[in-house]
This record gives sequence, C-alpha cells and structure tokens, in this order.
Amino acid sequence: MFTLPELQYEFAALEPHIDARTMEIHYTKHHQGYTDKLNAAVEGSSLEGNTIEEIMAHVSEESTAVRNNGGGFYNHSLFWSVLSPDGGGEPTGALADAINEAFGSFEEFKTQFSTAAATQFGSGWAWLVVNDGQLSVGSTPNQDNPLMDVVGMDGTPILGLDVWEHAYYLNYQNRRPDYIEAFWNVVNWDEVARRFEAAQ
Repeated sequence: MFTLPELQYEFAALEPHIDARTMEIHYTKHHQGYTDKLNAAVEGSSLEGNTIEEIMAHVSEESTAVRNNGGGFYNHSLFWSVLSPDGGGEPTGALADAINEAFGSFEEFKTQFSTAAATQFGSGWAWLVVNDGQLSVGSTPNQDNPLMDVVGMDGTPILGLDVWEHAYYLNYQNRRPDYIEAFWNVVNWDEVARRFEAAQ
C-alpha cells in the first residue's frame, strides 16, 4: 500500500511564499486523496507490490484511475521533497554545471522553467528532467509526469512545480506568475542535486 510521505517541515514553514492553510489542505486533502484512490485502484490487481515508478512506466496499460491517482501520488511526493524553508538561491556543483551547459545560465533556466509553468494551460506541472544525462524543461497536463509512457516528455523528474489552482489560489488567486516567482525562494537545491546524481 502506498502511504503519504512525511513532510520534513511544518505547514507554516514555507511562509510567506506558500501559506500554511494551502499547505495543509494540499497535503492532507489532495495528496491524501490521490494516495487513497491509488491504493483502491491497484488493490487486488497485478500492480500490487510494484513501485510507483514501475507503475508510471507502463501506465498506458492501466485505467484512468491508476494514471490520474498514481500521477498525483508521485508528483506531490516529489514536490514536497524539493521544497524547504531553507531553500532558494542557486544550485552548486555538478547540477549547476549541468544547468549552465543545458541552458546557458541559471537565469535562463529559471526563465524557461517559469515560462513552462506559466503557459501550461489549465491544471498541470512544470518539470526539470534528466534524460540520457541531459537536462531539459517542459510541462505536462493534469497529473501526468515525464515517467509516464503516455506523455511527449521523457526523462526522470528532479524538480517539479504544481500549477493546479489548488496549489496557490488561497494566497495568489489568479496570479500564477507571482506564485511561480515565490517558488524560487523555497527550492531545496540539495534535494534536486541528489535526484540529479541519482538519475545520472
């Protein structure tokens, strides 16, 4: 059975960038809901015992419930881990070098990632992924992610930003660009770097 990952910080720890009420609802209602529905969708099936990554890799063979709720479970689990009250700034080391190589500069990467997040129509996610050792940026609709065999973006996600309205509407209303800008203040670059190394 899949379980909600334990947050490494309090709901209020990311304020003022992400408010406590949004965090509480997002984590205890939305992510818990995806977790419960994913468990219900895989219970008694051949998917029992599979990792979420294994399920995502063959999600085209599964039901809409597995795709939507499996994506919601995976995406949010990654999202919480790449946020930190001590975040922000810029990455260093191998990740910084890879970003500079792929995008020309950290600022250009931020611009491309922010644009992917801002222009994702409706609900969805923006991603930084590793594919064959190379970094790229893109977005997916709904709860899709680049691990799925049904989206046009391939790679292992190492940074994701939730741009569903439930992720920001209490504090930012329709001002998605303001939420995206605030996100950069809480990015946990140590965790992103760890995921980058693991994906190599």
